[in-house]
Amino acid sequence: MKPLTIRQIRIAAAYALGGLVCLVALWLRVDAPPLILWSILASAFIVLELRAVEVNDRMLQSSGLMVLLTAGALFAIRSDSSAALAMAAMAALGPILPDGIFKRQWFQPIANFGQMVVSATVAGLLLDWLLSGLVLSTFLLLQVALAGALASLVYTGMNVIMVGYAVRYVYGTRTVLPWSGLHVLLPSQVLMGFLGGLLGAAFHLANKQAVIVLILIVYLFAHLSLSSYSQLREAHQAALRGFVKALEARDLYTRGHTERVAYFAQLIGEQLRFTGTQLERIRWACLIHDLGKLAIPGELVAKRGRLTPEEFKEMRTAARSVEAILAEVDFLRPMVSIAGVHYIDLEKFDASAWSLEASIVATADTFDALTSTRRYRMAMPQTEAYAELRSDPSGRFYPEVISALESALKRTGEVYGGAQMTQSEQLSRAEEAQLA
Repeated sequence: MKPLTIRQIRIAAAYALGGLVCLVALWLRVDAPPLILWSILASAFIVLELRAVEVNDRMLQSSGLMVLLTAGALFAIRSDSSAALAMAAMAALGPILPDGIFKRQWFQPIANFGQMVVSATVAGLLLDWLLSGLVLSTFLLLQVALAGALASLVYTGMNVIMVGYAVRYVYGTRTVLPWSGLHVLLPSQVLMGFLGGLLGAAFHLANKQAVIVLILIVYLFAHLSLSSYSQLREAHQAALRGFVKALEARDLYTRGHTERVAYFAQLIGEQLRFTGTQLERIRWACLIHDLGKLAIPGELVAKRGRLTPEEFKEMRTAARSVEAILAEVDFLRPMVSIAGVHYIDLEKFDASAWSLEASIVATADTFDALTSTRRYRMAMPQTEAYAELRSDPSGRFYPEVISALESALKRTGEVYGGAQMTQSEQLSRAEEAQLA
């Protein structure tokens, strides 16, 4: 059995056992919630979990947490039930997703089961402690809502800790992306906990089953809000893919170059422990970093050999005009400032105004240029590309960024570039790097 599989079994077994212990202990020690009411909320929770949408780099989010905290607040206030058992039992249903069943996944669903049940148990016990025996009135609604927000914070925090530990243990690295970016979602999680607590308290005060319909409508609107954001994000990505295809149709060299630059930048960002949001911004910047070529005369784009200073100036002017247009697009504006690494005037370059993200894009772009075969020269060996980047006097390529790229490629075992070159070829390549 592979060592990776053994570690997965250990984590899955430990987490699943922890979840089962929590469920059994709660079942034996506390009162079960009313089955019909719990079933309605549990059904809403499952539906929303199934409809989770991508809101960040490989991170899914749903409004199911709002349902979980509604149940927690409601059953904590009631004298005949417990928030801990209601939430733990509901959380146990979350990892049961058809996609995982069809793909025959076992590690993630089992580990998630234990992690979610344990987290829900701790958050539920907190609500039971804060709200048990509370004589609810209109004036105490805010107190319940704040308790829901606090429980949401605890639930999310427990999830982040347990998932982070599992990934580090199983995969042997502290680079736990995309899971390390979970804290980016924390504000929305806390808000959903606040609203969930408020809905649970409102339902208890109204004491009418018809109120559940209104609560379900609130869940629907919360889901539609997340879904709209996800669709807008997908539309942005589709627009970027369209730009890249247009550029590739004009310059065959660009085909594959943009994706490789984005990949190298992703590796660097992961090595530097960037969050999912930071990684996505870097990737988008890489996708648009070459769009300036759309305004460059075709004869310059297709020219074999090095450009003259006058030709390079012409390319830089044309590229800057495209960047100015892209900067007018709201969602592209942050990426344009990062992607503006092409055709910089090294004589006027100010290293103090250079950002880490710009250095990552510049390093990834130049590394791919150096290690790729072009129309007029062969690819530079990978080790020499590192040396070339480190010897650049401009300050564009931060040492920590180069080291991150080197460590990341060493970790993946990937090698780029050609064979060892002669000294004259190295000198010629150094000049090319200035124009990369």
